[in-house]
Amino acid sequence: MFKGLGAMGDMAKMMKAAQEMQGKVTQMQDDLHTIMVQGEAGAGLVKATCTAKGDLTALDIDPSIFNGDDKEVVEDLILAAIKDAQEKASERAKEEMAKITEGLGLPAGMKLPF
Repeated sequence: MFKGLGAMGDMAKMMKAAQEMQGKVTQMQDDLHTIMVQGEAGAGLVKATCTAKGDLTALDIDPSIFNGDDKEVVEDLILAAIKDAQEKASERAKEEMAKITEGLGLPAGMKLPF
């Protein structure tokens, strides 16, 4: 299609590749809202679930940890589970972005403005 256009043909290929990448990134951003990850603390006594975007969606607390004397421990376990889930969400988002950029020949770990 672009035969004989030289640099113009290369530019058209680059533009097409950029548009395809933009579409994939947009789709990936949408998908991050449906990918779920789970963090836990206290050997699974507290579990937090969030989307790969980091939005907390569920919290599961084993009833055995409810004792009035252990209020601070329970609070710490809840925070630890949420932080664990959010860290896993961040890692999953990076993995999903790496899948998209892998085929573009970009250096590993290159941060894109998305």
